[in-house]
Order: sequence, then C-alpha cells, then structure tokens
Amino acid sequence: MTAPTSHRRYWPEDPLPSDATGEWVREQVPGQRSAPIPAGEITGEWPTGMWDRRAAQAAVAAAAPTAVPDGPGTAGVPRLLAAVRPDGRAVSLAEHQQAYGPLRTAGAGRLITESGLRGRGGAGFPVEAKVRAVRAARGKPLVVVNGAAGDPLGEKDAFLMSRLPHLILDGAQVAAAAVEARQVLVSVVQRPGVLEVMERAVAERRRARLDEVPMKVVGVPDRYVTGESSATAQHLSGGPALPTFHPPHTAERGVKGRPTLVQNVETMANLALLARYGPAWFRRVGVPEEPGSLVLTVQGAVAQPAVIEVPVGVTVEQALSGVGWLTEPVGAVLVGGCAGRWLSAPVALATPLSHAGLAAAGGTLGAGIVIALPERACGLDETARLARYLSGQSAGQCGACLNGLPAIAGALTALAGGKGDRTVVGRLHRWCSSVAGRGACNHPDGTAGLVASALEVFAEDVERHLSGWCGRPLRGVLPVPETERRGRRAGASR
Repeated sequence: MTAPTSHRRYWPEDPLPSDATGEWVREQVPGQRSAPIPAGEITGEWPTGMWDRRAAQAAVAAAAPTAVPDGPGTAGVPRLLAAVRPDGRAVSLAEHQQAYGPLRTAGAGRLITESGLRGRGGAGFPVEAKVRAVRAARGKPLVVVNGAAGDPLGEKDAFLMSRLPHLILDGAQVAAAAVEARQVLVSVVQRPGVLEVMERAVAERRRARLDEVPMKVVGVPDRYVTGESSATAQHLSGGPALPTFHPPHTAERGVKGRPTLVQNVETMANLALLARYGPAWFRRVGVPEEPGSLVLTVQGAVAQPAVIEVPVGVTVEQALSGVGWLTEPVGAVLVGGCAGRWLSAPVALATPLSHAGLAAAGGTLGAGIVIALPERACGLDETARLARYLSGQSAGQCGACLNGLPAIAGALTALAGGKGDRTVVGRLHRWCSSVAGRGACNHPDGTAGLVASALEVFAEDVERHLSGWCGRPLRGVLPVPETERRGRRAGASR
C-alpha cells in the first residue's frame, strides 16, 4: 500500500539544524517504491534481517582513543548497527573481533566524562553521574547489564542482544573498568532467541579468556516492571523482580547491598565503541547536549516494523524517512513506548528525537519507540488496551498501582466503548493527576501520563465517544500482549 502523493514525503525540504550532524544512510526497503535518496542516508535493519546490507565499516584503534580514528559510520550512522549480519544470526566472537579489533578499557572513566553519553534506557541520566555515584559509595561495586526491558511495544533491546551480544559485553567490561568492579551480572529477559544468545556469547569469551572481569548471565522474568533498575537489583539479590522504594538508589545500595552500576544494553554497546574510538568521534553525531546516535523501534503506519539507528536530534519525520516514510495518513504518534506520550502528527513530525526536544513538545524519549497511528485508528481504544495491560503488569505494592491504575483503565475502557459520560472524563483527568508521584516506582506515573496525553491529543474523539462512537474503525494497531484482553474480542469496542 502506498500513501497518497499529497501525504507521502520522503525527506523534509528544510536542512538539518546546525547542531545536528551526521551522514544519513538509507537502504532500499523490500516492496517499497524507490524514491529519491537525499544527501546521505539513514541505515536501519529489519527485525527479520531482510534488508540488503552494505559491508560494515570498522577499523582497529591504533592510537589513543582521543585520536579519533575512523570507526563504523565515521561521518554518521550506522554505528551500533554497522556489523549486524544480514541473515539474522548473532555476530560471533571471531566476527566481532575482526570488525572491531581489541578492546582497551584504560581511562574508561575519563572517556565517559568527556563523551557526554546519556543512558539509553529511558530516563536519559548521564552515565558519568552514575559512575561517580557508584565510585563514591561504600562497598565493592559491581556492574549489571540490564537486558530485561519489558516494553512490549519495542524490539530494540532484544534486537541488540540477539544480534550484537559481544558489543554489549565489551561495553560491560568498559563499565567495570570505570567503577573498578570485579564482577559483571548480565540480566537477560527469559525470551527465546535472546537468553541463549547471550549465554553462548559469554561462554565464547570465557573459553577465549578474553575478559578481565568475569561475567555471569542471569535470566529474569519477562514482565514489564522487571527492567526497572531496583527490580533488577532485587531479583539478582535473590528476591522478587519488583521495584523497591527510593532512596537509596541502586548506585548506592543495589545487588546484595553493594553499589551497583546498572545500564541498559544500548548504553553498554555505546561504551564499547567509545572505548575504541574516543569521545571526539562519539560527538561527531547528535547535538552538543546529547551526543551520539539512537536505536529506535519504528512501527505503525509504515511498510514494516523496523529497528533503525539515527543521530540524536533528528526529527520524527526524518526517522520515519528511514523506513520509507508512511503507508497512509497519520493522526498521532506515540513516542517513548508504554510510559510514553501521544503527540499530534503535526507536532510529532517536527519534534527532535532527543530528551530536551521531546520534553519541550510534551513527549518523552522513553524506551526509544516511535509508533505512527493511522488516522482511521481509534486512539482512545488503543490507549485503553494499553492501560489495561499496564494495570495488570503493576508490582501491586502501593495504592497508586493497586487502585489507581485499574480505575483509570476501567474508566478509559468505558469511554472507548461509548459507555462513558462527562463525569467519567472528569474522573480520568483527576485520577491521572492524583496518581502521579505517589508510587513506589515510576510505573503509575508513566501510565497516568500516557492516558492524560491521550485525553488531550484525542480530545475531538472523546467528544465523539460521548455520543457513542468516534467513527474510526481500525483497532489493534499497538502490539499489546493478548493477556490483557480478559475475554474481550479484538475490535469489539465501540
């Protein structure tokens, strides 16, 4: 399916902002009509590995890291995705070493400080600040690779673990050097094709006697809240995979009471490249305040769901260009995933993909997810489905989760089904406001913010639903797990 000519834009006419740099790499999408390729390209990779890929560009750092040698995607992207195999298999240790050469971890703390790298797990907290907090805390530090991201709307973390395990594990060694840790725990969601790959990769490295710091893979439950850093730390300490109250934070008292540096897999992969090519190379793309690239999951009204890599600071519109643009008119865009925010299409398309850029537009980068919602889809119904799922995924440890989220999900479901009135709308606004900031973790905040953004962006549809139906027939766009339906037939809502 191709979009109307008036709606289909392959590339913005306006140039990139002066503070957004990087060469754009785009590869032909199977089944898509060819289009003029802009100056440069965006490179992406299908989760199925069906794109024709050009040979990865990589070189061994022969000088000090700050010498800025040529690295993968030297002038831009791809960086993390440069060595992905086209057949969908994981890169072996031999292939990884051939592409990148030896790893040097000396001066890791200085490199992290100079790079300005921010965590790619959601909050975007500066990695250097976490390293400082761990080093300042009492006790023997350890490092945790957080591969337990449980957002069902995103695939990027599973993609990185199943395709590029050694890049992630290299980064874990860099992190261990930065905080002087003598142990690395690799927390991996128990999902077919992910846990096994990481276990094989660690075994490969152990046989090769490659790592200075020993690493151990630990499987964790495939649940939404498991990826929260304190939940991961508690599970690795022998307890349930549930968030704990803050403070203390995991950097001060994490796994078994020890100071713990927890970073997600994309952050670790960035550390592996940073150690090889240095902070000046790292800053060649992105914006000064948020340098580097982003790995994103792009879904919705596109030819096929994809995992792509773009420089920080490009717009949502430019990211969508990396998957051949849109297949039909779009009414809104969900940015950030389950704990993200809805933005109207005109606002979203012009918004930079950075923490600061999205915050200014009322959004959040979150889990690195961009979902273009077709105009013919009911945004209230999609959000109600997601709210019910999130209600069922709560830790059940505080009133905000136990009472607030089910109430919000139930009221939104009634509204989406044409069974609500203005008192329901009023209660939704009030509950979303009162839930925020009252949970043991950020789970209720994320859900409340998501629903509040839906009420704002789909305000016209709210009025239509109060009369019975919005007139938008499409249901089931968001890939929400089926377990949340509780017997409701798909597409049955009004």
